[in-house]
Amino acid sequence: MAVNPSDIPVQNSSGRYDNVDFKKATGFEYPPIKCSYNRRDVLIFANAIGIPSEELHFMYELDPHFSVFPTFASNLAFKQTDHDVFDFIQRTTTTPVPGVPPADPQRSVDGERGIEIVRPLPTSSEGLDLEIRGKVLGVYDRGGNMILEAEQSLLDVKTNTVYTKMSSTAFCVGQGGYGGPRGQSKPVIKVPETKPDAVHLYNTLPEQAALYRLCGDYNPLHADGEFGKRAGFKGKILQGLCTWNIAAHGILQKLGGSDPSRFKSFTARFKSVVYPGDILETRMWKTSTHTDLEHINFETIVKGDGRVALSNGYAILRRPGGHSSKI
Repeated sequence: MAVNPSDIPVQNSSGRYDNVDFKKATGFEYPPIKCSYNRRDVLIFANAIGIPSEELHFMYELDPHFSVFPTFASNLAFKQTDHDVFDFIQRTTTTPVPGVPPADPQRSVDGERGIEIVRPLPTSSEGLDLEIRGKVLGVYDRGGNMILEAEQSLLDVKTNTVYTKMSSTAFCVGQGGYGGPRGQSKPVIKVPETKPDAVHLYNTLPEQAALYRLCGDYNPLHADGEFGKRAGFKGKILQGLCTWNIAAHGILQKLGGSDPSRFKSFTARFKSVVYPGDILETRMWKTSTHTDLEHINFETIVKGDGRVALSNGYAILRRPGGHSSKI
């Protein structure tokens, strides 16, 4: 969708923007993003989120049940069609949204991410013409911060086959204050006070952020300690999506038998920063079972100081015996 030049905010001498109207952003469709991947990308992702060697169907391309881990698509909007490193900052600041000032990537973080698996991805995109099509659901103004909600679909344009539907919330610190709509607060998903049904522990490596960068998230914040300090952290930090994907794997491993065909949907809110080397503890509670679906609430904490890394965690697994996604 082309943006009318008159709808693009203009920065004034104070550093703020004129012509801001967050309501104009609702329904804006981003230009389609072409993306592709190979089996090596699938293996790198599995390694980067800590899948152990015993889960051979995610870790070995000659395994008869070799599969893509279900949340693999979460990084394709970054990676696109590249097989080399790229300028992450430039890539994430190129698309103007009507009525919305350009987000400052050094003061913008993921607020929440969700994914629904419509159809399992094959182990490479060979023969497919994959696009991510995204749309703005709304832009909100809360406490001087700007919040942008969007949805994305990954599909093969040759056949119009949709593989995943994704949702995202970007939290742009100090970039609001323009009197825009506040939007509706999402329901808080509270975890039960009972003992978890399962717990997944993962000790992140000091090199975890560097490894996960190879999936396409080349933000300097995850490689350069001085860059991280300038952003207000102790040093380089772990990608929020790395923590998110580690938790997704933990849920499938502990409650889904590591069977990718059982993974239906997963969402969580980013609550606190994680540093490479932190131990992540994902606690899971089965809240209900409806016919062929299992509903799970979860949270991920940093073991030691107990800070919550992921909150509002909610996942749905298919019960055993459903259709297979083995490729």
